[in-house]
Amino acid sequence: MRRKREERKQEKATFGRKGSATRYQMRQKLIAFGDDFYIENEAGQRVFKVDGKVLRVRDTLKFKDMQGNVLCQIQERMLRIKDVMAIEDASGNNVAEVKKALITPLRDRWIVKIRSGPDLDVQGNILDHEYEIKEGRRKVAQVSKKWFRVRDTYGVEVAPDQEDILILAVTVALDNMAHPGN
Repeated sequence: MRRKREERKQEKATFGRKGSATRYQMRQKLIAFGDDFYIENEAGQRVFKVDGKVLRVRDTLKFKDMQGNVLCQIQERMLRIKDVMAIEDASGNNVAEVKKALITPLRDRWIVKIRSGPDLDVQGNILDHEYEIKEGRRKVAQVSKKWFRVRDTYGVEVAPDQEDILILAVTVALDNMAHPGN
């Protein structure tokens, strides 16, 4: 009981109103292969550009810093039975794979297989952008629309000890997999 209380206290210190998590703004309708869009910080400043490339064999979303340097990319994996998207580093090395794990009526469950670290578990309502990303029992990121009054905008909060660009890439991959017609 005491451990759970301590975990909730720590989570609030990270994801609460004045928590230490880094916050980003995303526009849900703009995230599609073939489109370019920007990820903004909580002050509304552009911090990353996502360059959508439509290729013949597979689609690619390249995440770039504001100087144009490629940080990572998402590759849509074709010819697979299950939906899978690979996240690669700037050199094209596979860093993570996002897979649908389980379908339930109200909540989706996804697994993020991290190549050089513990896997992440994604649970919640992906379609409505209300979900959490956890490493075991510990929440490492939270996605929600409730922070914004602007339609089609949602927020991503990333814990300080996480790699922001990887969490943002996972969020974009989930959005593309959950909203295939975007």
